[in-house]
Amino acid sequence: MSAQDANTSRPLVAVAWMVATGLSFVAFIAVAKTMGDRVPAAQGAFLRFALALPVFLPVLWGLRRAPPAREDLRLFALRAVFHTGAVIFWFHAMASIPIAEVTAMNYLTPIYVTLGAALFLGERLAFRRLAAVGVALFGALIILRPGFRELSSGHFAMLITALLLAASYLITKFLAARNDPGVIVALLTASVTLGLLPFALAVWVPLTWQEIFGYGLCAIFASAGHYFMTRAFRVAPVAVTQPVTFLQLVWATALGVMVFDEQMDSYVIMGGLVIVSAVSFIAWREMKLKQAQSDPDQS
Repeated sequence: MSAQDANTSRPLVAVAWMVATGLSFVAFIAVAKTMGDRVPAAQGAFLRFALALPVFLPVLWGLRRAPPAREDLRLFALRAVFHTGAVIFWFHAMASIPIAEVTAMNYLTPIYVTLGAALFLGERLAFRRLAAVGVALFGALIILRPGFRELSSGHFAMLITALLLAASYLITKFLAARNDPGVIVALLTASVTLGLLPFALAVWVPLTWQEIFGYGLCAIFASAGHYFMTRAFRVAPVAVTQPVTFLQLVWATALGVMVFDEQMDSYVIMGGLVIVSAVSFIAWREMKLKQAQSDPDQS
């Protein structure tokens, strides 16, 4: 069995992992939403990473003997800057706008990654991928509806979040080629914790035990979501797993309506579906291109 066959031989298992991923991220969002806005966004973001840090201490301790290359450490630091800003803006958006809108606008990140790869990494942006990017941006306009409703700071925060996360993920493309995934996640957690610390201290408010427990749950659910997603990518290509992410928007919308008394917005669902469709098409095209490169006779 070839590597490609092995990678595509368990699509149902991959879908199950992606369902678990979506449920974990929705649980993370639900707990973060429950926290409200009493705790400042920078402090909440800090707690989410700081409370997850103990899990990665063994990996970080092991880096004493085999640290990353010096040029990679610079990239890790730059990624931490982008990611630190992203999580602050995300927590602000979560406290300001409905869950479904946060979830739908977060799907813009892969679109920004595609554009960034073409602009900064020299990747070819073929017409089909460019058209898919245009479709995704149209989906964002459906969600935001500028000129037809008043946009809040939370909407602009999510636009910035997606841009900053895209920059973080582009840097990861370099790092992933030379570093173990566990090291990448561990150093991200540690560096973002340090990056958020001064912002958190500047606005720090005393915490209740209930809030500490809540942010601990945020750390658990977010880390679990990233783990499940990694497992899904191991057993099937992104083209198989990406469409399943739309379920996360469905669950987030239902959660907002049933738990937080948010209004169901058909425009958000429609725009989210448009964006996910575009992202799925880009993922499918990348898979086909990789297949053609690995097997020229079938291209």
